[in-house]
Amino acid sequence: MKILANGKIKKLFSVNLVIIITFTLISGVFAYLNFKNSAFYVLICSLCISISIIKTSFDYFKEQNQIMEDAARQIKDYISGKENSRIECNDEGELYRLFHEVNSLVAILNAHVVSEANSKEFLKDTISDISHQLKTPLAALNIYNGIMEEDIENPKTIKEFTKLSEEELDRIEILVQNLLKITKLDAGTIMIEKTLENVSDMMHCIERHFAYRAKNENKKLYMSGNDSINLFCDRNWLIEALSNIVKNAFDHTKEEDYISAKWREFASVTQIIIKDNGTGIHEEDLNHIFKRFYRSRFSKDTKGIGLGLALSKAIIEEHSGTIQVDSELGSGTTFTINLLIPTKL
Repeated sequence: MKILANGKIKKLFSVNLVIIITFTLISGVFAYLNFKNSAFYVLICSLCISISIIKTSFDYFKEQNQIMEDAARQIKDYISGKENSRIECNDEGELYRLFHEVNSLVAILNAHVVSEANSKEFLKDTISDISHQLKTPLAALNIYNGIMEEDIENPKTIKEFTKLSEEELDRIEILVQNLLKITKLDAGTIMIEKTLENVSDMMHCIERHFAYRAKNENKKLYMSGNDSINLFCDRNWLIEALSNIVKNAFDHTKEEDYISAKWREFASVTQIIIKDNGTGIHEEDLNHIFKRFYRSRFSKDTKGIGLGLALSKAIIEEHSGTIQVDSELGSGTTFTINLLIPTKL
């Protein structure tokens, strides 16, 4: 019986049973030996049984009442703000199961409180980071406009600082667009619509996009892979993710360096490897480069906004994929993307 799972209830029943058996046997002895006034002794034994049972039951319920009062006090303490309040539930039985569930509920509520606090802290840090990211290009735009106003008669100055202003405006646009994209992914308001796409076709689309930059910066961009490999994916979003990784490679390579992308297919995954022989990533930064707005203390890059790789990771994970990075400072960086091939069971 479940009721006997509680050791204290079991003890109560056992003690009462012993009392009943003991005094019943004594009464039986008196009746059997036909003592003088044996009826009186039997009555006394009956009273002893009743008193003993009442006493043991009273002690038990008094103890249970104290346990309930302690539990109520712990709950009140928690409601009043003591997050570490817990009900003792080291025994067995239905009551202690209830206490355990209450403790579990408290743990869940505490976890939600911590999560909410972390979310607020993250929002605060994100707003601070966005403000910081916007300050730099906006300050630069103010300076450029001031210079152009002072030297309005010089076409060369106007042309030079107009170009610089356009770069800063592009930087602001990239920041805002990436923020919108990554926020929509987080909120689940964007549906990843997968279709069967040719990997080679997507990679050569990325190649065409960066061809002008490669030529302008005197860098080599190589693409290689099997033209027959197809992948079930959202073409636009995956191109976005891979383009951000290629852009990162361009940002961290010098003149005459190379960026290569190759793709291949295994039994369960399609693998895309994007590699460069640029400056590499410091060992301290490897575990942080996919964090939003992360900027290395070793980086001399002043143009990055710290969202591109975070966005790429989010998109790849939406495709049930993984991304990992290997790098050697001064020798280059390799990004390996593995995308699961759906199987029919």
